[in-house]
Amino acid sequence: MAKVRASLEEGILCLRLNRPEARNALDQEMVADLIAHLEEASVNPHVKGIVLTGTGQAFCAGADLSRFQEEADPRRFRWESHRLSHLVHLLEMVEKPVVAAVNGLATGLGIALVLASDLRVASTEARFLFREGRIGLLPSHGGIARLVRYLGLGRARDLLLGGEELDAAKALAFGLVTEVAASESLLEAAKHRLQKALERAPLSYGLVKRLLVLATSVDLESALFAETLGQSQLATSEDHREGLKALREGRKPVFRGR
Repeated sequence: MAKVRASLEEGILCLRLNRPEARNALDQEMVADLIAHLEEASVNPHVKGIVLTGTGQAFCAGADLSRFQEEADPRRFRWESHRLSHLVHLLEMVEKPVVAAVNGLATGLGIALVLASDLRVASTEARFLFREGRIGLLPSHGGIARLVRYLGLGRARDLLLGGEELDAAKALAFGLVTEVAASESLLEAAKHRLQKALERAPLSYGLVKRLLVLATSVDLESALFAETLGQSQLATSEDHREGLKALREGRKPVFRGR
């Protein structure tokens, strides 16, 4: 069976990590498949949003550690690391809603995938572990940078230096996840979050998503200028005119992404 199972239903692409015997740790084949699915989804007009989840008892236990057991060529190691970082970054680059449905254990690269998703729904069985230091490594692929940006330095210190491990309730309190749902209704909750996101005009959603990421790494003046550029484009769109018309007529708008 495919290590990444993809299904498209009513515009929602569900990407399910399917290597439960390895707690859905990502090997090279899975990384390549996920990159291909995300790149295709970004330009496929039939895909309106994406849900990322796992099979079995884990969401994702990180990258497959077998690559650390080989005699490492630093250049090859760096290249493979760039591919993993590219995979995570794609979740932020796709200008469509991306919801992580965290069904169980998330650690290492798995947490990086969660942090890069637009919205994050955790099952009551979810656990978030920060254990890289126990094998002499550190969180990478945004595992430190995004954690600080999204949770703040104090909470990032608690997690990475204090040995804190989070269940679903603590993850919600920390702001790591958006919502907690019962295991049996996890996908339903994730799709509901995605449908709420889809009420926004697609062009607007995509630009806001990109500008949110940009705002974490540029100065205020640059961020304001980027907002003005984006707004000037949206102000001439058909969706903007439809939104105004629907508001005047007291109905829900019908957006077409143009």
